[in-house]
Amino acid sequence: MSGAMVKGSVTTPASRMAALARAELTLLGRSKATVISAVLVPLALPFSLRPVVDDMDVEDSGLTVGLVLLPAAIGFSLLFGVYAALTAIYTARREELVLKRLRTGELRDTEIIAGSALPVFTMGLVQCLVLAVGCTAFLDVPAPEAPHLAVLGVLLGLVMCAALAAVTASVTRTVESAQVTTLPFVLVSMVASGVTVPLELLPDRVASVCELLPLSPVITLVRSGWTGDLSAYEALGSLATALAWTVLAVFAVGRWFRWEPRR
Repeated sequence: MSGAMVKGSVTTPASRMAALARAELTLLGRSKATVISAVLVPLALPFSLRPVVDDMDVEDSGLTVGLVLLPAAIGFSLLFGVYAALTAIYTARREELVLKRLRTGELRDTEIIAGSALPVFTMGLVQCLVLAVGCTAFLDVPAPEAPHLAVLGVLLGLVMCAALAAVTASVTRTVESAQVTTLPFVLVSMVASGVTVPLELLPDRVASVCELLPLSPVITLVRSGWTGDLSAYEALGSLATALAWTVLAVFAVGRWFRWEPRR
């Protein structure tokens, strides 16, 4: 009997993170502001860009309105549904002493960070799939030529944005100020990472600099998943850039993530 009890009380990293993710999902459902910013904003913004994209000469670059709006939709999902939402969540849990209490139990630091991100991570993945299907159906987007590139781009984008959210939360004092601390990355990514304006429409020198921004390789991989116009060398370059930013963000989380409230 005692052996069975001991055996039943043993937990694994997966079970601990799953339990934390379930608790986090419950808390997430109670925050209407977070749900709205994470779900409705990414769904609405891309279609509000339709008139702007219609005025662009995207055909000259071999693109269509659908091939511009689809990566934009996924980019908005990553920025608002994952990055901005998780920054607010990490900040709120830290200021409420939730993270500090979790560290006193069995959960390891990496499990706390990953488990807290799982609901938003899953929601972002589902949202990207819904947006891809919706854009394909309603914007006359053809079937993807290289779907593996799109899948890699989305997965790398999710992990990168989750890690960057933890980094940003480290310098964010309150949930309200998260709207300010997330703004630089959101604005830079929207303007210069190909989310609202494809890099193909920018001057070559400007585009070569913008390609090095964190979200640029993600958008490039996603768009190329449908166009199939990325060479093996270019695909490896985009993957290397995305991985470099992801590794750097993960390192920054391990080095500077704050577990105590900022006073």
